[in-house]
Amino acid sequence: MQLTISKLSKTYPNGVTALNGVSLNISTGMYGLVGPNGAGKSTLMRTLATLQEADAGSVQLDDLDVLKEKDKVRRLLGYLPQEFGLYPKISAVDMLTHIAILKGVGDRSQRRDLVTSLLQQTNLYDVRKKKLGTFSGGMKQRFGIAAALIGAPKLIIVDEPTAGLDPSERNRFLNLLSTIGQNVVVILSTHIIDDVRELCTRMAIIDKGEVLLESSPQDAIDEIAGRMWKKSIDAAELSANQQTWRVVSSHLVSGKTQIRVYNESAPDATFAPTEATLEDVYFMKLNRTSH
Repeated sequence: MQLTISKLSKTYPNGVTALNGVSLNISTGMYGLVGPNGAGKSTLMRTLATLQEADAGSVQLDDLDVLKEKDKVRRLLGYLPQEFGLYPKISAVDMLTHIAILKGVGDRSQRRDLVTSLLQQTNLYDVRKKKLGTFSGGMKQRFGIAAALIGAPKLIIVDEPTAGLDPSERNRFLNLLSTIGQNVVVILSTHIIDDVRELCTRMAIIDKGEVLLESSPQDAIDEIAGRMWKKSIDAAELSANQQTWRVVSSHLVSGKTQIRVYNESAPDATFAPTEATLEDVYFMKLNRTSH
């Protein structure tokens, strides 16, 4: 399965350009899409999910025209938006059964087996008769994936799936996504860089509607390996260091401000080498100014 996005553009009536000639080739497996708020990620997700129109460009899912053959694409699509509604007084098993009927699974025995399998796969079988309104955030997300998997989709789009989850729920959900992504195209849109590093074979960084980087996470890290340095400073020294060095990021460590600097060699004797991370890559691409 291959998703080919070519020169996709979208400008809203208020003049905001959400997508500006986006081109990506996405194959089977987990694909990460990262960027800040307003980068264009959600617009791209909604366009791929056939929920809104593009102004220009094309999208092909193998031989299907995603922008024109929407009904055919929807039969192959599983979509988990960042926020989705649930009927709070309906049980998980009854809701999944209803969705299966809507997706055309007419045989009662086949439908029952499918719902049971999905509940087991998402670790919700033991709570299948509980009302959805009683579910935790992580349980709701896993239910959303179960619903998205009905119909054996070939393309699955998940938008910010781990936002708000506690660490154990996040790990459980990521393991589930990883298993799913072995056989289909899964696009993971997220703010959480570690999710991409842990899960995705390919990734893109998008900002202001443009693709800043398309790579494998490891290749992106290797590009800056051996050129990252760190140093603890007083907060008042941050501005001076930013004017002198290419400061990639700064954050508090044990109450002190630690800066991470990109440089071909040690900036001076007060800096220590540090391992390059995907977060370094991300901040460098977003802040494209250099010394």
